Amino acid sequence: MPNEFLSPEGDLENHFVTDYWLIDQYVGDTLWTWAAASSGALGNASTTSKSTPVTTFAGGTNWKQVVCGNAYTVAIKTDGTLWIWGSGGSGLLGNAQTTNRSTPVTTFAGGTNWKQVSCVFSYTAAIKTDGTLWGWGFGSSGRLGEGTVGALVYISTPVTTFAGGNDWKQVECGSSHTAAIKTDGTLWTWGLGSFGRLGNASTTEVVSTPVTTFAGGTNWKQVSGGAFNTAAIKTDGTLWTWGSGFYGRLGNASTTQVVSTPVTTFAGGTNWKQVSGGYYNSTAIKSVDFTSF
Repeated sequence: MPNEFLSPEGDLENHFVTDYWLIDQYVGDTLWTWAAASSGALGNASTTSKSTPVTTFAGGTNWKQVVCGNAYTVAIKTDGTLWIWGSGGSGLLGNAQTTNRSTPVTTFAGGTNWKQVSCVFSYTAAIKTDGTLWGWGFGSSGRLGEGTVGALVYISTPVTTFAGGNDWKQVECGSSHTAAIKTDGTLWTWGLGSFGRLGNASTTEVVSTPVTTFAGGTNWKQVSGGAFNTAAIKTDGTLWTWGSGFYGRLGNASTTQVVSTPVTTFAGGTNWKQVSGGYYNSTAIKSVDFTSF
């Protein structure tokens, strides 16, 4: 029926033949969760753990992006609303409370139009479509980028970072530091600088407002923060890493080196597409090099 399925792209019936992603994005997209349910982390109105995926009961459909923290979950819907559930300690839910929630609730501050979100053990960072960057949760060591460096800083409602302006494109939370890319291709980091994870030529500095890295130039495309390291990809397909090299995290043929400025990995060549930093490891995907055929 005409105008039965509407989206920001218009009547979806006009796209049924070629743009199947529009149908999936604006009509379906149910959200499923599983594993440990402590603090209501599964969002299914229960604290009972599940070994198979279950769909959340609140919040409806049309989910766009989801990320997991430590016993809490954050997700964005296609209408730009941001939802969060699970452990409310340290202000993790961004709803001005510290109580746990076992069903998705939308944050009360910051409005709508959320574009991308990242979270880790105890804090969350998110970007809106207007390019502003917001953070909330446990803010020690300057990881929220709003100018605070205290040991016990808890922010229970989203606040925008004070430095670096807007035009933020992508943000990624590490264990105690944050990295973000702006639309001009510059890469910015802040938070705890031990092990050189900020890429600013320091291994001790605590940075409470965003600073741009000094090495590696611009044209950054995607970044990921690990526990003690950072990895990022440039638009030319090169992969760069810095921070703690223990356990071979940096991919630079060393298991001990600490690198405080971005260096490109020596193995694997170029054509990198996406990277993710873990606690002890890093993993990345390459794109197909058609020139080799």
